[in-house]
Amino acid sequence: MPELVTSTARVATERPARYAKQLASHLGRKIDTNFDAETGRGQLVFPKDDNGVPLGTCDMLCGDEVLVLAMEAPAEHIDRAEEIVGSHLLRFGQGDGLEVGWVRAAT
Repeated sequence: MPELVTSTARVATERPARYAKQLASHLGRKIDTNFDAETGRGQLVFPKDDNGVPLGTCDMLCGDEVLVLAMEAPAEHIDRAEEIVGSHLLRFGQGDGLEVGWVRAAT
């Protein structure tokens, strides 16, 4: 079983639900996603690689002026998973000046 890495980003925004919904909707064209506006929670589920290893999941939690992204992925896929989610969010929030900084859990 591959080593899993956990990475978290706390994105300051006045509209966390809007961005979580937009991520789920946009990425949902290629991966499994869900977002519940009532609970302010959602998840992005990346597919498996050619070797059958899941590429990772990203839990989304909307808080008071913050969108928390909690990523879990195999060590060999964590960089790419962070880049996919982070780059999309930056593009969506370009006008709001969003910043996405991932912090990896100590291993």
